[in-house]
Amino acid sequence: MTGPDTNAVKQFLLALQASICTQLEQLDGEASFKADSWERAEGGGGTSRVLTKGKVFEQAGVNFSHVTGAAMPASATAHRPELAGRSFEAMGVSLVIHPNNPYIPTTHANVRFFIASKEGADPVWWFGGGFDLTPYYPFKEDVLSWHQTAADLCAPFGEEVYPKYKKWCDDYFFLPHRNETRGVGGLFFDDLNQAGFEQSFAFMRAVGEGFIHAYAPIVERRKALSFGEHERQFQLYRRGRYVEFNLVYDRGTLFGLQTGGRTESILMSMPPLVRWEYGFTPVAGSAEAELYEVYLTPQDWLQQA
Repeated sequence: MTGPDTNAVKQFLLALQASICTQLEQLDGEASFKADSWERAEGGGGTSRVLTKGKVFEQAGVNFSHVTGAAMPASATAHRPELAGRSFEAMGVSLVIHPNNPYIPTTHANVRFFIASKEGADPVWWFGGGFDLTPYYPFKEDVLSWHQTAADLCAPFGEEVYPKYKKWCDDYFFLPHRNETRGVGGLFFDDLNQAGFEQSFAFMRAVGEGFIHAYAPIVERRKALSFGEHERQFQLYRRGRYVEFNLVYDRGTLFGLQTGGRTESILMSMPPLVRWEYGFTPVAGSAEAELYEVYLTPQDWLQQA
């Protein structure tokens, strides 16, 4: 098995962050990203790039981080005892985009690499990541193209890859207390190392680079659609599900907070505006009801193409 080249991973992640920011600026056509670099007392740091109050995007954050530590948090070693007594490096790019227009979905993506080292022992390492789509007023065309792009980038790595990571995404981005998915899914993978470093890294790159190819066409199709206060209020209500998931279930958020990461960067995924409403029930036959009845249950979307 080829050993991991951590510098190659880091250089790819930095280039990916820059590329995605450039393409999002072009899609917005008005606002630009502001960079905010930071250091972590325990080791490492990163750069958060945030776009706010754009023409298309209300807020978009694309974060690069590379943190190091002398020891894993107890919460992590409880689930993975082989990591006890090891130093670690964790690096990745994570992004969340909250558009202005309720007809453009919110989206999240991340790709990451983790390595834990111990003198006299082989390193323990793996890749993880994925992307998912959270529409408020879904268009079937958008959901199908999103999943087709995901399937296409997985295809060179084996016919079983897309179904496996599509299901993992559906299972992961699920809110048990609401009994609904966060959105219409995409890809999610973790602990990827079985094929060796080069092949695993190649898949991580495919996911990272494939994200914008999946998302940009959806933005282009929907950004000129008109909407009213009714749609805006529903968007703000549904953004509450994003907050609930990220603060209660998301592994990346919990890991960042437990390892002393930079809170502002960890919580950049939060929407700038959100609201909760007691006992909300969509009107039967409405577009809002269709979201609940059709799109918040896992489906084999590509069979409907």
